[in-house]
Amino acid sequence: MVVWSIANQKGGVGKTTTTVSLAGLLSERNKRVLLVDTDPHSSLTTYLNFDSDRLESSLFDLFQLSTIDRDTVKPLVLETRFNNIHLIPAHMSLATLDRVMGTRSGMGLILKKALKCLEEEYDYVLIDCPPILGVMMVNALAASERILIPVQTEFLAMKGLERMMRTLQIMQKSRPDEFKVTIVPTMYDKRTRASLETLQELKLRYASQVWASAVPIDTKFRDASIKHMPPSLYARGSRGVFAYKTLLNYLERLGQDER
Repeated sequence: MVVWSIANQKGGVGKTTTTVSLAGLLSERNKRVLLVDTDPHSSLTTYLNFDSDRLESSLFDLFQLSTIDRDTVKPLVLETRFNNIHLIPAHMSLATLDRVMGTRSGMGLILKKALKCLEEEYDYVLIDCPPILGVMMVNALAASERILIPVQTEFLAMKGLERMMRTLQIMQKSRPDEFKVTIVPTMYDKRTRASLETLQELKLRYASQVWASAVPIDTKFRDASIKHMPPSLYARGSRGVFAYKTLLNYLERLGQDER
């Protein structure tokens, strides 16, 4: 089971769009995909047309379990209306975990233990992270073998990337294996100087970690979210979907080379 976190300590860079786009493409390749929404704002949950306030359970309940095994974790998983895509939804109560349980021993490894219970049932797990460093992001990063960092191609987004990279350096100290990081330039507009220069700067500063291409601005992403559909199912031939397909091919090659 391959586990990827989609993370950045800046909001509005395309984390949820990246998560849903890759999930849709993986499902079309007959891969069993589990999505995990760790953001109290529940953007991924809402995208997939679930009302977090009306759900009987959510990711928050995982952190209340006295025993973590398949029988206790499986009821937290929802089937979506899309073939091969399941979801552990978020709820706003996740925002209280840092205050209520943040200092409890072993809190940072709960999600990793839960996913271990489901490893025979899924080929990929994609974790959509909140834009702040806390219990939820720590859990997501600890559970993942690769971190995808969407970065909007404009200068302010570079600061968010710097914070994210410092966070990974700090967490690396408590991890035996090295984080595998792929920086994904997003919202690229070749007509603007800011996009061109930011992409050039990303490639210069993070040459070994940045994906060589970029996800363009595409209104089809917004249209797909309104319809609560993965972009590849809504607008298969769009340039944005083509970019994510290229990214997925790249990530799969990376994974094969690393094995």
